[in-house]
Amino acid sequence: MMKLRSIAVLAGIVALASCDKNAVQDITGVVPLAKIRFFNFGLGAPAVNFFANDTKVTAIRSDAGTPVSTGVAQGGVASGGLYTGVAPGTYQFSSQISDTTIKNVTVTKVSQTVEAGKTYSFFMSGLYDAVTRTADGFIIEDSYPTTFDYTRALVRFVNAIYNSSPMTLYAKDQTTGVEIPVGGAVAYKAGGVFAPVPNGVYDLSTRVAGSTTNVIVRTGVSFSFGNVYTIGARGDITVVSTTLANRPQLDNTLNR
Repeated sequence: MMKLRSIAVLAGIVALASCDKNAVQDITGVVPLAKIRFFNFGLGAPAVNFFANDTKVTAIRSDAGTPVSTGVAQGGVASGGLYTGVAPGTYQFSSQISDTTIKNVTVTKVSQTVEAGKTYSFFMSGLYDAVTRTADGFIIEDSYPTTFDYTRALVRFVNAIYNSSPMTLYAKDQTTGVEIPVGGAVAYKAGGVFAPVPNGVYDLSTRVAGSTTNVIVRTGVSFSFGNVYTIGARGDITVVSTTLANRPQLDNTLNR
């Protein structure tokens, strides 16, 4: 099932047929035709909320149902990886600091036209500048098939590491030992194609062109047939620690 979260302000609200408490409700409100989700992969970045023009489209809510100041932390994806539905059009998507002491300071702005029937991912990326309170950002289209293929999974690699060379993602089947490239080399601020991967559990790694040395490694990642995944690289490529928060890492997020 497509992961989707609708925003009423952008997509229209459900209308009621009558004020009569016994009236039948009309739930045929406008369904948003474009979808986008949001990642905070800014290195050293604070927690943020994401906006489409002036409308906040991500927020964490308390048990009482009211928004809290805590936003999407570094390394996180908004709304648990759900897509947000928006009406087709041109937007200035942005991330803004959620901390109440410096609230609504814009960190990243990216202008993007979103089209009906298409899905997108917004990545806040690069090295966060604590003086100017800015970071990089980019948006890519999630152009995977709308039909399900229950014989394989589809996997795409996105490179959000600002100081990396173009890298290729490799997947090694833990059972058979067979290793396959997942698409080709992907530069910073880019995403590869959704490539077919057989159902199974894999050890993932990235390498630069012409090298057999793994740059980033993640083990024990399951890919299930019929599902679509994005593997995102984040962090500082020069860090060799296996525990520091700014080390290079591979994130696995379900598209569908």
